[in-house]
Amino acid sequence: MTHTMLTKDQQALIETVLDFAQDHIAPHAVDWDRDKHFPVDVLRKAAGLGLGGVYVREESAGSALSREDGVLVFEALASGCPSIAGYLSIHNMVAWMIDRYGDPDQRAAWLPRLCAMDDLASYCLTEPGTGSDAAALTTRAVRDGQDWLLTGVKQFISGAGASQLYVVMARTGGDGADGISAFVVDKDDTGVSFGPNEQKMGWNAQPTRQVILDGVRVPGNRLLGREGRGFRIAMNGLNGGRLGIAACSLGGARSALDRSLVHLADREAFGRRLLDAGALRFRLADMATELAAARALVRQAAQALDRGDPQAPYLCAMAKRYATDTGYSVADRALQLHGGYGYVSEYGIEKIVRDLRVHQILEGTNEIMRVIVARGLTEVYG
Repeated sequence: MTHTMLTKDQQALIETVLDFAQDHIAPHAVDWDRDKHFPVDVLRKAAGLGLGGVYVREESAGSALSREDGVLVFEALASGCPSIAGYLSIHNMVAWMIDRYGDPDQRAAWLPRLCAMDDLASYCLTEPGTGSDAAALTTRAVRDGQDWLLTGVKQFISGAGASQLYVVMARTGGDGADGISAFVVDKDDTGVSFGPNEQKMGWNAQPTRQVILDGVRVPGNRLLGREGRGFRIAMNGLNGGRLGIAACSLGGARSALDRSLVHLADREAFGRRLLDAGALRFRLADMATELAAARALVRQAAQALDRGDPQAPYLCAMAKRYATDTGYSVADRALQLHGGYGYVSEYGIEKIVRDLRVHQILEGTNEIMRVIVARGLTEVYG
């Protein structure tokens, strides 16, 4: 993993997380994918390193790392398994949303257990009929005295069924983004249920299910932030979430590239090592160059988000689009460099390809990322 201009603390952070990924995640990744096993015990070990509350303030039991630090963390984690790193990115997105928008009582009630990963968290925006057009969501929250009653279905929810807490976006007012509020729903609330685990192409080491809300009663203190601010909260969470998924793509692709170097060094054809073939060396050079460019863009976007730059949402969209497209492309080329071995599950390359494919869809499709970037380019012209 090639990084430049890092502080000593950042270098130590990468080394610590890489060691954890290689010791506790990578050796089991293929088996977890095959068995569809969600390793909650390993997630809790990761929390022991502070990875359950990466962006949460220290007084709420978090690590208080910057976004620039965070993308280093998730790239290193994804070298072990993009699916596990991807879930941790989502859990941390939710923890940050509660830390940023919750009141002191809410932070005290939920964040210590989230940071320890005694409780896991999921993000609930997408619905069966509303994916990219998220502001058209139909899940509704209706006042009933001091409580709210939530009814609706959320689709493709990572961690659903295993997570204890769900940040749910629901309509409390009229049509459009301003009619949406954010709520914290507990798995044990009456009326919460889950659909079957989706049969997926990749990301098999974490569950993906519907979250079904059938008149779920939550007290007024479960409203996160102000009424009508839920869509803004959701979008601000996604700015950081997109950087996390971008970094996971870099980590998975870098692992695929590293494995390709080893394979080509060991494999001979026509009387010489494949690694000595000029055409293959050019391919490797292109893969490394593209990953370095993607990493630089992700870091630039993370720095912009850290300093509150008004251009940060556009940079996060750029970084997510470019890094996830690049990561998938590099992993796919790594599979080709492995020949038939790349297609065999025990080598782990085809798993990386399958895992990285969904990164171009979740946290906002890459088509929507282009919409966001284009909006930023053109809005000045009316």
